[in-house]
Amino acid sequence: MNRVAAGTLILLAFACGSGSAKSELDKKKEELEKVKSQQANLTEKQAALEKEILALDPSAVPAEKPKLVSLSKLSTSPFSHFIDLQGKIDAENISFVTPRGIGGQVKSIYVKTGDAVQKGQLLLKLEDAVIRQQIVTAKTQLEFAKNLHQRQKNLWDQNIGTEVQLITAKNNVDQAERQIIILNEQLAMTNVYAEISGVADEVNIKVGETFTGAPTSGIRIVNTSNLKVVAQVPENYIDRVKVGSAVVVTLPDIAKTITTKITVSGKLIDPNSRSFYIEAKMPADKSFRPNQIANVRIQDYTAKEAISIPMNTLQNDEKGKFVLVATTEDGKLKARKRVVKVGELYADKLEILDGLQAGDTLITDGFQGVYDGQLISTQQ
Repeated sequence: MNRVAAGTLILLAFACGSGSAKSELDKKKEELEKVKSQQANLTEKQAALEKEILALDPSAVPAEKPKLVSLSKLSTSPFSHFIDLQGKIDAENISFVTPRGIGGQVKSIYVKTGDAVQKGQLLLKLEDAVIRQQIVTAKTQLEFAKNLHQRQKNLWDQNIGTEVQLITAKNNVDQAERQIIILNEQLAMTNVYAEISGVADEVNIKVGETFTGAPTSGIRIVNTSNLKVVAQVPENYIDRVKVGSAVVVTLPDIAKTITTKITVSGKLIDPNSRSFYIEAKMPADKSFRPNQIANVRIQDYTAKEAISIPMNTLQNDEKGKFVLVATTEDGKLKARKRVVKVGELYADKLEILDGLQAGDTLITDGFQGVYDGQLISTQQ
């Protein structure tokens, strides 16, 4: 019984303690609400008193301090949007020299890497000893065939022999002559000529090696007088990039910039890169090299007279996009909010389609925290 009584007393004490703690918390909350209410009343009373004092003595309330800002007068100017890509320089004419026949063993080489060559210039001589021997044999056979034909003709004139024998003899002469023509053509094929004019960019063949015209073991001629820049354009620009679009090509390695126009716009979308091919002609320049990296900027939009602003001056609120402009009201410079409609963005310049006009004064710096109607000033 003593243990039960003791447990009951402990529970009663705990319950009383919890109730006391809860009562204390409620008191603190009530006290906080009273303080907040008093503070609100004091704030309202302060505002009312300031209003009454201002009505009796305008100079009694301190004047608002203007916010220091930077301004820029807006004017119209051309605005362009570009697609920035990476491309390369390519040659219109790159020729991998090939033999006109099946090729053969190299007998002589008449060009070295870096040499300027002209179309039709002799570059290689292939081994021709076997063909020359065949020509000698064919000529002997031709003489023999001609001799037999003449003898058969003399007999025919004397009414000796048959017409078939005469025709056969003449046919043997014709065959021997055709064989010599074929062998002479094969002999000419041992001379390898340049198909285009240009520079021997690579001569990767030696005397004694077999020449077949394969790119890995042959001669490459590059004509640098007809160069072009090529690039791949993402397919989402397909309706904005056309033949005739302006292109600004920058070659960073040699610090040169060229303006040209697109001459070819591919009709096929690459299924892997989801892009299409474009090319533009480049002027002749000895410093340009095929496969040289090029920064390609394609002009896909332009406006002759546009209002543009720095991108960082654009702000957003629940009503949409806006900027702050400076206006003079009652002799005082104030900030005013202007809701704007934006167009294209390129680099840090944003085109404004509506909401601003030439002559407006844009707040370009110090606009953070400035509200509509706030007094502003500029650094003199």
